[in-house]
Amino acid sequence: MTRLESAIRRLSAQRDLLDWAARDVESRKGIVVELGLGNGRTYDHLRNRLPGHRIMVFERSVAAHPDCIPSSDCLLLGDIGETLPAFVADGHAGTAILIHADIGTGDTATSDALAAAISPAAEALLAPGGLLVADRAYRLPDCEDISGETGVPQGRYFVYRRR
Repeated sequence: MTRLESAIRRLSAQRDLLDWAARDVESRKGIVVELGLGNGRTYDHLRNRLPGHRIMVFERSVAAHPDCIPSSDCLLLGDIGETLPAFVADGHAGTAILIHADIGTGDTATSDALAAAISPAAEALLAPGGLLVADRAYRLPDCEDISGETGVPQGRYFVYRRR
């Protein structure tokens, strides 16, 4: 498989899962969280699929397309290892109906370590029945791994539901 084919498979899986997750949570009350803004493609997709829902975005530094940058009141800048736990501690535990986490840096070990480090805060942020859709595995003991129910090939993307 070429790198182009691999990228297309990854982006197709990402789109299909975000669409699936948006349909699952669209009628629920709560916030949507984007961990990692990147160039803003998935943020733009989520705001299109979930109009009327507040989307909180966590990003180290903004480098997104100008049309894909959230308003300042929905953007938390800084190290996610600090900003995410602080957000949860500030009264937001159990408020997220959907978290999308795409925090890969290209270095698998570093990205996996970051996912492990933020897993407790991400899990605490999820509302009961809320979903975490991610580009890598997370350690979420109070969540069920439902990746196999999504139709996306195993290991391509990960989906968890808070019990």
